[in-house]
Amino acid sequence: MGKLKIYSLVKKESDFLNVKLTSSQDVNRFIRQFYDSDIEIYESAFAVFMNRSNTTVGYVKISQGGIYSTIMDKVLIAKYAIDSLAATVIICHNHPSGVLTPSDSDIGITAEIKKGLDLFNIRLIDHMILTKNGFYSFCDEGIL
Repeated sequence: MGKLKIYSLVKKESDFLNVKLTSSQDVNRFIRQFYDSDIEIYESAFAVFMNRSNTTVGYVKISQGGIYSTIMDKVLIAKYAIDSLAATVIICHNHPSGVLTPSDSDIGITAEIKKGLDLFNIRLIDHMILTKNGFYSFCDEGIL
């Protein structure tokens, strides 16, 4: 027989600063703090969680992949969005190749994550792709 797991909702304070994100430039500056020289080595994905006024309430590293790809797990993103009581979410990942153009799989997973979050009335407001020298915003390009 297994042990019963008990879950509770708790708020943990950290040195994380709450920041209001009002543009893709704001998001780009904020998200870059999660990357270092590894931005050109391997792909990794993060999610940023915000309240209704687009002020950050948390973030999480979703995955770290290889030089060509990383996994954006829809379930993990939804779990952390719900846990943080987020109203809006921004997902991001980097392209070590320096190419800003989203792949077909980037576009596909964005649609899947958006659809999943919609079930909980949580809006996916952007998907950012970062390179060392630039960024691509799905919102700015009209994809979201």
